[in-house]
Order: sequence, then C-alpha cells, then structure tokens
Amino acid sequence: MVNLGLTRVDDALAAKHPGLETYAACQSYAFMKGTGSFVLGAAGLLAVQGALQRKLPYPRHWSLLISVVASSVGSYAVTRWETQKCSDLWLLIETGEIPDRSPPQLAKPEESNGPGKTKYGDVMD
Repeated sequence: MVNLGLTRVDDALAAKHPGLETYAACQSYAFMKGTGSFVLGAAGLLAVQGALQRKLPYPRHWSLLISVVASSVGSYAVTRWETQKCSDLWLLIETGEIPDRSPPQLAKPEESNGPGKTKYGDVMD
C-alpha cells in the first residue's frame, strides 16, 4: 500500500497510477512551501513594519493585520503555482504529454468583406 498522508491507497489503484506517489510527494512539497512562505512573509512584513513605525506611527494591530493578509495572498499564489506544476507532472506521468497552457490565439478579423457585402456575408442592395 502507498501512504498518502494519513490515508492509505490500495495496491491495485497504486499500480494503475504509477505516478501517484510522485504526485503526492509533489503536493506535499507544494503545501509545505506555501506554509513556509506564509510564515516567512508574515515575519518579514512585521519586521519591515516595525522599522517603519518609528517614522510613521500607527497601532500595532494594523501591522499584524496587514502582515497576515499580505502573506496569505502571497502564500496562496505560491501554493497555487506549485500545485499547478504538480498537476502538470501528473499529466506528464499519466499521458506522456505536457499540457498546453498557452492562451488560445484569437482569429484575426477579416480585412475586407468584399464589394457589396456586410461583415456577416449578406449581400447589400
């Protein structure tokens, strides 16, 4: 059986998806990286705001609120980025293809509709 955190996955399912353990390790790393970025971000922002409070005094609870909110947003972004990389890894292991994440190309509008035609192709009188 494969251990995924506190749960166990049946051997048949693990054999069906050979990249499951690699994906689980990648996800675990992504979540730990997000947690670490929250802790380090909050501590760093508190330190910066502590230095700024000498020149611009404001209540301490605002420093804490700003630090927690900003580090939460940063942590979410880091976790989302890393989780996307894990999803791409899972698709690569399962299908052998890297997913295309590029934005779709927009079709260029027609330059000329021709004489006597509207842009929808109707003939004008």
